[in-house]
Amino acid sequence: MQNKGAITLFAILLTLVSLYQLSFTWITKNVEADAKEYAGGDLKKEKLYLDSISSEVVYNFLFIKGYTFRECKERELNLGLDLKGGMNVTLEVSVIDLINSMANNSKDKTYVEAIKKAKEKQKDSQEDFVTLFGQAFKEVDPNAKLASIFGTLDLKDRIQFSSTNEEVLEVIRKEAQNAIDNSFNILRTRIDRFGVTQPNIQRLGSKTSGRVLVELPGIKDPSRVRKLLQGTAKLEFWETYENSEVYKYLETANSVIKEKDFPEEEMEKDTTVVKKEIAKEDVIKKDKDSTTNELLEEVAKSDSISSDSSAIASREDFAKKFPLFAVLIPNTSREGRLYPGASVGSSRFKDTAKVNEYLKRQEVKELFPRDLKFAWTVKPIFGKNKKPTDFYQLVAIKANMEGKASLDGDVITDARSDFGNNQATAEVTMSMNGRGSQIWARLTKDNVGKQVAIVLDDYVYSFPMVNGEIKGGRSSITGNFSIAEAKDLANVLKSGKLPAPARILEEEIVGPSLGQESIDAGLISFIIAFIVVLLYMVFYYNKAGWVADLALMANIFFIFGILASLGAVLTLPGIAGIVLTLGMSVDANVLIYERIREELDSGKGLKLAISDGYRNAYSAIIDANITTLLTGFVLYTFGTGPIKGFATTLIIGIFTSLFAAIFLTRILFLTFWNEKEDKISFATKLTEGAFKNMNIQFLAKRKTFYTISIVIVAMGIISLAFKGLNYGVDFTGGRTFIVRFDEKVATTDIAKSLAKVYDNHAPEVKIYGQNNQVKITTKFMIESEDKGADKIVETKLFEGLKPYLKGITFDDFIKNHRMSSQKVGPTIADDIIYGAVLAIFFALVIIFLYILFRFRNWQFGVGAVAALTHDVLIVLALFSILYGFLPFSLEIDQAFIAALLTVIGYSINDTVVVFDRIREFLGIYKKEEKGVVYNKALNSTLSRTFSTSLSTFFVLLAIFAFGGASIRGFIFAILIGIVVGTYSSLFIATPVVYDTINKYTKIKATTNDIRERRKMKKKKDK
Repeated sequence: MQNKGAITLFAILLTLVSLYQLSFTWITKNVEADAKEYAGGDLKKEKLYLDSISSEVVYNFLFIKGYTFRECKERELNLGLDLKGGMNVTLEVSVIDLINSMANNSKDKTYVEAIKKAKEKQKDSQEDFVTLFGQAFKEVDPNAKLASIFGTLDLKDRIQFSSTNEEVLEVIRKEAQNAIDNSFNILRTRIDRFGVTQPNIQRLGSKTSGRVLVELPGIKDPSRVRKLLQGTAKLEFWETYENSEVYKYLETANSVIKEKDFPEEEMEKDTTVVKKEIAKEDVIKKDKDSTTNELLEEVAKSDSISSDSSAIASREDFAKKFPLFAVLIPNTSREGRLYPGASVGSSRFKDTAKVNEYLKRQEVKELFPRDLKFAWTVKPIFGKNKKPTDFYQLVAIKANMEGKASLDGDVITDARSDFGNNQATAEVTMSMNGRGSQIWARLTKDNVGKQVAIVLDDYVYSFPMVNGEIKGGRSSITGNFSIAEAKDLANVLKSGKLPAPARILEEEIVGPSLGQESIDAGLISFIIAFIVVLLYMVFYYNKAGWVADLALMANIFFIFGILASLGAVLTLPGIAGIVLTLGMSVDANVLIYERIREELDSGKGLKLAISDGYRNAYSAIIDANITTLLTGFVLYTFGTGPIKGFATTLIIGIFTSLFAAIFLTRILFLTFWNEKEDKISFATKLTEGAFKNMNIQFLAKRKTFYTISIVIVAMGIISLAFKGLNYGVDFTGGRTFIVRFDEKVATTDIAKSLAKVYDNHAPEVKIYGQNNQVKITTKFMIESEDKGADKIVETKLFEGLKPYLKGITFDDFIKNHRMSSQKVGPTIADDIIYGAVLAIFFALVIIFLYILFRFRNWQFGVGAVAALTHDVLIVLALFSILYGFLPFSLEIDQAFIAALLTVIGYSINDTVVVFDRIREFLGIYKKEEKGVVYNKALNSTLSRTFSTSLSTFFVLLAIFAFGGASIRGFIFAILIGIVVGTYSSLFIATPVVYDTINKYTKIKATTNDIRERRKMKKKKDK
């Protein structure tokens, strides 16, 4: 074997990388176990423990770099919401509201009608709303001008009366894009400050779609999340207090807190020691030379402060004497000099909650002036290396007589990033309307030499110094901004004028207990499937099976290592993808082993048989895996959430399976052969003669099998026409709830009870898994744009189920009985259907093109696509015929589409192996009739087909039995597909190729004969 050393080195490196990546998960689990033990079941105490060590080094890798707990969490193998519990939300920024705002809520009849028509178009179109609005406006009145509607004072610089409709639409599109960008940034900031572990926020679709996916693991208060995500941004301008004015209040507050919390301690008089010791404790250990804050820099450089100070024996003693200053570092120099400005101190992120708690105490609030308020900066302090630290500044802001901000953000008409006069740094210019200009002039005149805080969603984005009175409403904000920072601030300022509320299109909530059950079910199915495959390989291939098993174990290890290194999320369908990979990964080993057995049967020695067996199997292995890989990529492209997780594990599994099967097993065989010579066996006594000398006449019986398939498909079509399919909310829109009761319940009674509270909108109620657990589906208020609709639906759900819940409260119901919920809006349901159709179509086209490229014969492509279409139709037919008769869900949803694509990938894998053998035999048996050659090829691959299909089927059967109710329908579809795919590979694909070639040959012969006759006739006529 060539390059044995390079392959061995690569395998060793891949093993080390996988170990390294998975080690972070092991570290975090150990730390979290310590936190649980420390908390003793108190979740709040457990969270405080983890927050307190988030910046502590908990892992030293090879004594080179220390990783904090937060960094380890960022690198651990992530679990999806279906395994961890939490909330998954798809939001859409309301472009309609943006357009209405830009048009000053115009009442123009053409405009109003165009907006209404564009909404209708949006339901059946994939175009962005601005484009649809332009089309609708033209349809309503081809001669109307958008400039007459959008030529407002706010947009006069960019839209003139002479502007064309296309130019106006471009301005609207640009403003919408800026607002969407800003909304995304605001959502990301809100989520980052929400305190969720490993949140995920990403855009969906095109830049102008305005859709955002938000995943929040461990969320326990969905209503709070909805309010947080759907709230319109609140932009305000506040006057500020000086640090020197506030410090004395903070000193007094510290004394009051100390007297109440630690009355037995004596108060330290020398507050300079306080400032020094805080800085010493919080900065010198972790952030030396990592912050631009002058106080922290000076303290970090100081050698005069002793950690053995007699004033403070320990951190705990210090916290008792100076509770406020233990968590809030005053903004002072090392000597105790107060720095100018509105920043009164800095805190680590983990300490900000404690500072807030102190400052909100009634006895503390009474110490401060009534107009004094505090707000944290949205960004941390940046260090000398331009990297963010863990410190945030606390800014003292001043309210007006009404207790509000001096100026609201709705006065902003425009804001943009620009370069200053020296062209060295970026700055932000902003414009205000007439009312805003007047207030801004007074505000700046009264605060020359002071700072004005720009606050969005109660966090300070900037607090620039006022250099002089600003008239006319046009201002420049400078502050050593980078281009990106200036652009972000400009977008923040514009959010005041263009409110961009987000509405929830799709939502899924999974309770933590259901998540744990999914983990348990996933692990059980994984272990059982793994054992089944290991035993089968040894049973069928004897000692060679042990080699395959070693490669299989390495394959699983590599999959998890790569998932961790990519930051991928492991979901329950993802576990199904890994388990399915177990079944499919043996295929490469089976192909190789069957080839080796053939070479041994021909009389070759072991070493030569292994070499030739590997070489002859490469073509089929590569073709089979590439076609499956292509469907995996289609699945990843069009799938979302858990389905994308399934595709990810499937794609990774294909690559690692190829490496393990082709290279690792070869190295192991060479090692065994050198050590034990010819003692490697590839069959047991029971399997040695299996499938040899088979002579099934597949082509002779092809019409019988055509008839069987046509009958099943016809039955399916009849069932589809009269019974239809059980569409899930993914395709219809609606809400589903999984609710668990203490005892067995009757679904008909629950449906009647809920119909009363849902205004006679009768929900669909089915047993889900256990007989005390139901799945409730309803379309009640699904089209409502009321932000409180979700709360209303949940409240009514509780009311309708009260008779079956034994007097529990609403909070208890949400926490312990509503196991999960899902919401899909009508608009996104249409998009899901569109994406599903595209996914299947592209999968078939890509496979046809690949088969055409590899086999240089379009008939093989037709045979493959015919077999795949047959498989899809059979699965659909059976889902229509069987739904309502089986005790588990047969819904048509995104997971079902994923199952169909998986079936396509598996089926084509099987079909390509047969085609590859046909191509080989056509070259060997050139003089034999094609039908005979095709039958030989089909019979020669039966052993491989049987081994791969049987092992994969039993693997899936393990998942079906033990994998949990949530994926049972998904796995059932793949189970059917495995059986149907194996059948079609043998009895549909190859016969269609044979018939198509014969038909084409006859047509071609007839055409040539007609041409020859015409030529002969012409010659005779001459």
